[in-house]
Amino acid sequence: MSEARTGDQKSLMDDVYALHRHFYDFTRKFYLLGRDRLVRRLAPPPGGTVLEVGCGTARNLIVAAKHWPDARFHGFDISEAMLETARQSVEGKGLGDRITLAQGDAGNFDVQALFGLEKVDRVFMSYTLSMIPPWQEAIELGAKALAPGGSLHIVDFGQYERLPGFAKRLHFKSLNDFHVFPRRELPAVLKRIAEEQGLSMEFTPLYRGYAWSATLIRA
Repeated sequence: MSEARTGDQKSLMDDVYALHRHFYDFTRKFYLLGRDRLVRRLAPPPGGTVLEVGCGTARNLIVAAKHWPDARFHGFDISEAMLETARQSVEGKGLGDRITLAQGDAGNFDVQALFGLEKVDRVFMSYTLSMIPPWQEAIELGAKALAPGGSLHIVDFGQYERLPGFAKRLHFKSLNDFHVFPRRELPAVLKRIAEEQGLSMEFTPLYRGYAWSATLIRA
């Protein structure tokens, strides 16, 4: 991703969330379904490292840090506005010693440069891929960052496979207004990346296709 494109995306996200970040978590809990299911399935090894790509307000990192107290957590986001809220939330919960935050671009990140880590045991992306243009690159980089035995966990909007068509049209229109675009190509892209990197893949539609859950696992 070019520096100009990265700057454009950062400016867009900062503009979108400059105000909305203050009530983001309250509103999202009603329709970002499957996030806590993802956290429960992370199961990092004792002393393991966990990375969230597109951490936003750090809501997921805080939940995960409480659920898995023996792991170390890291998260980055392109939006400085979101990171300001994230830092306040992490410190407010007394988790500053277990959660490290940084500014970074999901389409062009390096865990060594951001956090001084060679590899990580778990990577997760929660309703991130539908918001970033370089979403395929984000998956590729997340998979490459995995240590042996590591896994990449994803939850995002599905394609409403078993829900009424009008519900999909209405919801997708409202999502698009906030620069959110569910990725119908996600299963095929995950399959390609799994084959290219020698990973195993699990894919599960949730809530009648409202959300999709996926895991890429490195042996």
